[in-house]
Amino acid sequence: MHSCKYLVIGGGMTADAAIRGIREIDAQGSIGLIGSEPHLPYKRPLLSKGLWLGKSFDQIWYGTETCGISAFLGRTVTRLDLAEKSVTDDEGTIYRFEKLLLATGGRPRRFPFGGDDILYFRTVDDYFRLRTLTETRRKFAIIGGGFIGSEIAAALASIGKDVVMIFPEACIGARVFPGNLCRFLDGYYRDQGVELLSGRTVTGLVREGDGLRLALGETGEEVLVVDGVVAGIGIEPETRLAEAAGLPVEGGIVVNDFLQAGHPDVYAAGDAASFFSPVLGRRMHVEHEDNARTMGRLAGRNMAGEASPYRHLPYFYSDLFDLGYEAVGELDSRLETVEDWSEPYHKGVVYYLDQGRVRGVLLWNVWDRVEAARALIGEPGPWGAGDLAGRL
Repeated sequence: MHSCKYLVIGGGMTADAAIRGIREIDAQGSIGLIGSEPHLPYKRPLLSKGLWLGKSFDQIWYGTETCGISAFLGRTVTRLDLAEKSVTDDEGTIYRFEKLLLATGGRPRRFPFGGDDILYFRTVDDYFRLRTLTETRRKFAIIGGGFIGSEIAAALASIGKDVVMIFPEACIGARVFPGNLCRFLDGYYRDQGVELLSGRTVTGLVREGDGLRLALGETGEEVLVVDGVVAGIGIEPETRLAEAAGLPVEGGIVVNDFLQAGHPDVYAAGDAASFFSPVLGRRMHVEHEDNARTMGRLAGRNMAGEASPYRHLPYFYSDLFDLGYEAVGELDSRLETVEDWSEPYHKGVVYYLDQGRVRGVLLWNVWDRVEAARALIGEPGPWGAGDLAGRL
């Protein structure tokens, strides 16, 4: 049995930020970290971005071990007992706590076929596996045209691999970007040598020697043979532990303003948490670095005695070949959009509106304007196209 003042379940970016938040308030309290991966926390965005562009692998680590923690890695918590204030891992070890953080992240959505022949890109071990494949193999299929799919496709094409993207939507990023930008991005990826199979679904996969044979469409008559397959089809918040313990779950582990998860001594943060955004007036669950780090730090501080509400509106960012963007708020291509380009589809701002109010902002190759975008989203409006031209 182990006992500690603070126990963090999860070994990702949120966990590291929470531990640092605790240490800002309590320099001495004992901290335990239980992580299912065999690694201490690392900077996940580098896996699909900088590491493919020459950044040193040494830059990936946060150095969480310098915060005075006891780490229990390669273990999965299987039971949370709120009455006893304890958890049990898959080896039967029991851990008692005074304060608990659920930073359990998310688990990749998977296809009912393909098994381990499909790489669901999520962890540093996934990165190593894909990197090793690229040393000897040439052609790769990327399933999914969203955030991870577009980044991995760009990464592999940038190191000279033959890349095919397969996705059911009309174009890359169709759920997020307005139609004109989405279609431009398709042409841009094709110019970079990426083959696009839009409007397609993958319905099967079988191994043929060293190759992988993908079946496309309901009939499976369309076939694609590749050397490797990466799927980026989203994640599910990892809420099973919380749900089994009777904590509130609705699109994530439900937290209050102070990030408590239905129990005064249990907190949740990061990909797994569902929080209320006052500026948007709705509950959200966000799967990006800024939310993981900012929410994690505040959860840690609140666990250590602070009582500050979470009011942050997270942003996210991406790099796609020579293009890059930052975005904040609610980006949904079904909303009304106002496009303000200084250089069409290469530099500009896209505003997402609902009934005259700005709900989200896409800063396309426009930098250092996230705080201004947050402020704009906080204003009631109403805004029209004329009001927004040149604003950011």
